Amino acid sequence: MLSNLNTNKHTKILCSYNDFMEEKLLVYGGRKLHGSVKVDGAKNAFLPIMAGCVLCDGEIELENFVHLLDIENMREILKTLNIKTHSNDRQLYIDTREIQNAKITHERTQKVRASIFLLGPLLARFKRAVIAYPGGCNIGSRPIDLHLGAFKTLGAKVLERHGYIFCDGTNLKAGNVIFDFPSVGATESVMMCACLLEGETVLKNVAKEPEIVDLQNFLNAMGAHVSGAGEDEIRVVGVKKMHGGNFHVMPDRIVAGTYLLATAICGGDIVVDGAILKDNESLVSFLKQTACQIEVFDDKIRLKADQRLCAIPKIETRPFPFFPTDLQSQMMVLQAVSSGVCLLQENVFENRFAVASELKKMGADIVVKDRTALVRGVEKLYGADVFASDLRAGASLVLAGLKAEGYATVHNVHYIDRGYEKIEERYKLLGADIKRIKIE
Repeated sequence: MLSNLNTNKHTKILCSYNDFMEEKLLVYGGRKLHGSVKVDGAKNAFLPIMAGCVLCDGEIELENFVHLLDIENMREILKTLNIKTHSNDRQLYIDTREIQNAKITHERTQKVRASIFLLGPLLARFKRAVIAYPGGCNIGSRPIDLHLGAFKTLGAKVLERHGYIFCDGTNLKAGNVIFDFPSVGATESVMMCACLLEGETVLKNVAKEPEIVDLQNFLNAMGAHVSGAGEDEIRVVGVKKMHGGNFHVMPDRIVAGTYLLATAICGGDIVVDGAILKDNESLVSFLKQTACQIEVFDDKIRLKADQRLCAIPKIETRPFPFFPTDLQSQMMVLQAVSSGVCLLQENVFENRFAVASELKKMGADIVVKDRTALVRGVEKLYGADVFASDLRAGASLVLAGLKAEGYATVHNVHYIDRGYEKIEERYKLLGADIKRIKIE
């Protein structure tokens, strides 16, 4: 698969992503959205699956690939492990046949929080791992205690010193792990680690997100024996070896939800190809309360909005299958321009409301106290210079700009590029007036 690896092309891609640090988005609002858009592979599925490739001996082809900054950073981390990668428009090829265990430094982990996913696979395959503490968006405390506590339960020795995590997995063995909180990351990390442990490992109080089901499907396609993902309990029967193969990664439910919310905010009529109801059911349920017209197909959702929508009285973020924290900022924009008052309760990350101050620059009426935001709908938003503080905040500011009167300039575009591929091109295809420009 990788015999024609084009190093120069790969370098060019990485350079273009670094250049995004010096760009901004100029958005002229007031246009309705129309047309059809296809959702690419899910970032939050791709990243753990890429880490899971460490468990495999062979070549892996991942379909439905999406060119995102987080994924490029993960590819760089895999490179430090002597794993080769190559991509085209819609496939990512990963070759682990010459894999080597290596220390993963701060330089790598600070760029992508998903680097922590490598800890479990490295422990399982090499019985030791050294990795710096992960970085990522500043959306609140995301401790990795649940990861480390679970590894200790399975027999690992863990030492935390000088910003690094040192893990000795010499005595790792299958067992029972009960999480204090249904953490997505911890569930995925331990699930991967257990794949190569002799015997059966049982995980309880697990997260149930669709991305975990996708990870299970990937692991099983590569020779693992995992069951129960998406339910209350996950069981992993260890195997001696895993192989390469082909896998189609699920579409991104958060990107799909962002398209739906954008159309609800701006008005219009779009079909989102890759918006799967069972993965977006909570959002669709809320949107039906606003006077949106929604049609659901097998793997598509059509949304029409031809009038100002009604506010939703109360929305709370909670783990799947409830309303996701990753759509809360975008939902805040919808409530900011809807008729009525909404109480938004953030129960996952304490810093998710950082975007509120930027929306207020645009005329939004939002009062934040602790983890609650009171949003009173206004008839108009106005263009302003606004700054993304994290990935989802950046996307929500783009949505606000699409609705606003006049020009909005969105800075810190590199946050958006972590989870939305060429966001300006996708929305231009739907009729939006948005362009990326260099900062002088």
